[in-house]
Amino acid sequence: MPRSIAERLWPRLTPHPPSPSLLRALEAALVLLADHELAASTLAARVAASAKADPYAVVITGLGVLGGPLHGGASYAAERLLAEVTRPSDAPRVIADRIRRGERIPGFGHTVYKNGDARATTLLDLVTEAAPGHDRLAAARAVLAEARRRRLPEPNVDFGLATLAAVAGMTSGAGEAIFAVARTAGWLAHAMEEYARGSLLRLRASYTGPPIPRP
Repeated sequence: MPRSIAERLWPRLTPHPPSPSLLRALEAALVLLADHELAASTLAARVAASAKADPYAVVITGLGVLGGPLHGGASYAAERLLAEVTRPSDAPRVIADRIRRGERIPGFGHTVYKNGDARATTLLDLVTEAAPGHDRLAAARAVLAEARRRRLPEPNVDFGLATLAAVAGMTSGAGEAIFAVARTAGWLAHAMEEYARGSLLRLRASYTGPPIPRP
């Protein structure tokens, strides 16, 4: 019997067998991350497809952008943050240390969702339902509580992915892998639109430098 993508992906991310509820959370993450308007990687993939690059090249183009720490790689920073919170009581110190160093708190804030990322809320709810008493979930809750106490931005999907990865005992970088597998479906859907459109996606640039002296 054919297995779902989530079922096939799970053993590549963690040695622990999945519970039905945690597998459902992974499936939800794959759906939630499949597409997100013209995110940086999607725009790059669309440009490649508009030039009639083959589907493999389209996906490689998307992956090249996705790996940046401000895009798909952001979940890895959120994973590291949670890993430092070995006990819930560590959360204030871990966040304070980052603020003291002038660093942004990974997993919080989004350029589009100023009032909270619904994808993060959905993932956190599913992980809570799957493992309500897990110590890694308690650490994530402590980070959320400290972030809200400091009036930091709301959590984003990277924090949700990091929490899922921690509770499921996934390998380091699992969040980025989930993101990449999910978004591949979206890139290919965008590519199909560009193939049907049949013209090169050519963006224009506007000069904003100092005035050019006239001869």
